[in-house]
Amino acid sequence: MSPARPGSLSHSAPASPSLPAGSPAAGPPPSVVTDETASRVPRSPARAGGATSPGRAEGQASRRSRPLPLPSAGAGGSADPSGLGFVSSDPAKILPVQMPICSCEETINEFETLTRDAGRVQQDTLRKILELNANAEYLNHYGLNGRTDVESYKSCIPLCVHSDVEPYIQRIADGDTSPLLTGKPVTSLSLSSGTTQGKPKFLPFNDELLETTLQIFQTSYAFRNREYPIGKGKALQFIYGSKQVVTKGGILATTATTNLYRRPRYKEGMKDIQSQCCSPDEVVFGPDFHQSLYCHLLCGLIYSDEVHQVFSTFAHSLVHAFQTFEEVWEDLCADIRDGVLSEKVTAPSIREAVMKILKPNPELAESIRRKCMGLSNWYGVIPALWPNAKYVYGIMTGSMEPYLKKLRHYAGHLPLISADYGASEGWVGANINPTLPPEQVTYAVLPQTGYFEFIPLEKPKGQESENSASIHYIESDPVGLTEVKIGKIYEVVITTFGGLYRYRLGDIVKVAGFHNSTPELQFICRRSLVLSINIDKNTEKDLQLAVEEAGKLLEAEKLEIVDFTSFVEKSSDPGRYVIFWELSSDASEDVLRSCANCLDLAFVDAGYMGSRKIRTIGPLELRILKKGTFEEILDYFLSLGGAVSQFKTPRFVNPLNVKVLQILSRNTTKSYFSTAYGL
Repeated sequence: MSPARPGSLSHSAPASPSLPAGSPAAGPPPSVVTDETASRVPRSPARAGGATSPGRAEGQASRRSRPLPLPSAGAGGSADPSGLGFVSSDPAKILPVQMPICSCEETINEFETLTRDAGRVQQDTLRKILELNANAEYLNHYGLNGRTDVESYKSCIPLCVHSDVEPYIQRIADGDTSPLLTGKPVTSLSLSSGTTQGKPKFLPFNDELLETTLQIFQTSYAFRNREYPIGKGKALQFIYGSKQVVTKGGILATTATTNLYRRPRYKEGMKDIQSQCCSPDEVVFGPDFHQSLYCHLLCGLIYSDEVHQVFSTFAHSLVHAFQTFEEVWEDLCADIRDGVLSEKVTAPSIREAVMKILKPNPELAESIRRKCMGLSNWYGVIPALWPNAKYVYGIMTGSMEPYLKKLRHYAGHLPLISADYGASEGWVGANINPTLPPEQVTYAVLPQTGYFEFIPLEKPKGQESENSASIHYIESDPVGLTEVKIGKIYEVVITTFGGLYRYRLGDIVKVAGFHNSTPELQFICRRSLVLSINIDKNTEKDLQLAVEEAGKLLEAEKLEIVDFTSFVEKSSDPGRYVIFWELSSDASEDVLRSCANCLDLAFVDAGYMGSRKIRTIGPLELRILKKGTFEEILDYFLSLGGAVSQFKTPRFVNPLNVKVLQILSRNTTKSYFSTAYGL
């Protein structure tokens, strides 16, 4: 949740709108998968003119986080050793109570107490998970038989991936109410995004996962608000409703964020740590994404002096929103000047709600116009139009990193704060160092939110390429939360209150340090293979690094890569890598040929380089796309019932994802083959 996941769950913690009866819920506040579009969205005609003079984003200076005061430990047995809201004078006998809503300092003090003894909290947490689910068929199938100690658990229950639990989840979806994965029947399912493979996954969701979500959000908010107090201002949020489906067995399936918003407990737990959304609920839950986006911008401008934070689930959604603003800003000014909503907004529910707050305001419209005309290529548009904003917030790690340069351009001097680290499967850590830039952000594991293991990963000798994130790893036996070593690389394994046991997330993390006795993790990349033809193996991170390197050649022409993806062409012999780019403007033939060569040489995986030299892999192909191609891919995703809050540009298009491949093929305008290894 590649944060969600640094760069994948699609929820985090700022403001949430109230949920109208019968309405689908919003895909919310962010926090680290999946893990990932900076497409040029709505294509509504904009009036001529606008702020278009040259300008380039400035880098954001790194900040050092302030050391935290260490509160005194709780006395006697009144403290909650598990941190799950289990209070007892006997640590071995913990009783469930609902987690209280705490102030920021109380939350920080509780976090300090829990992380001082993370090892014991982990044992208590595992015991509680296994006690709650002792009669689960999955656990008993492997002979656990009610045991709750760490040793028995690890010896009985094997490591697993989604395909191992999929048959159980399918039975739940089909209506089987017996205790399959959890002791209590599962009444809700979460849907992963499915933007990479074209097929979303079902995952169980329950009240216990809701409580862990609240703990993550409240913890990160406490640290964030201490550095950047926001008071009672409003939030400019680019969030959108998602559709819900009912499975064959009558189970509600929707995004993880929607599952949160449907529950009154979530609203209760969030009410003290969220800002009011500028947009009315009807905009968030509107039937058309493009109309909702336009009205988010409009409502944000109406309340411009009250906005204290700007956020969306993913960095690409923020970039997307302000690229849209570049095109429609004059329409927005006209709406505010005249007090009449643009005819492009046709949904009755949206029009009625927005017209209630839209009044003629020529003075505000003129102020916005002057500010826009005074910008240099839209640099610093966010602080210019929302002068009281303290920061920009969203998932900015993992596959979101390619959007940071453009987002910094829009944010100007405002800090970018990366949201928490999790996935649809469960939460991993909270950002307790909000002053760190996204490239350096770490996530402290909350030891009471699940049971965590880490598979040590080592590259064989001769494959320690500094720039490669390839998957040539030697694995060792998993180690516990407090047994990891600083500077080492691991794959994350989680056991959750939602019925996932020793589940391999497929995320590679590096231990950056410790906060008390809990590790602070830096998200590296998804472990899943992206590009491979024979012995070559390249991940999403390898692709990202190659695109960044080749993108430097575009800077001389003041061009940017709007978005990118890839494909392995195996119908030819030999097979080859195909990289798709959408550019901000046209580039010269010579530069694009050089880019193709640079991409080819930037894949430094030994298997790839060797195969290219002996020509068992063909020359890399760079294909240039029409403007708006990635917007079309987004629209296709939405047409399938997907949520904008979960959309991440697929960095690799699976051959089975025929429709997306057709969109890419149809929109290809130019093609360049590398000559880096000769013809």
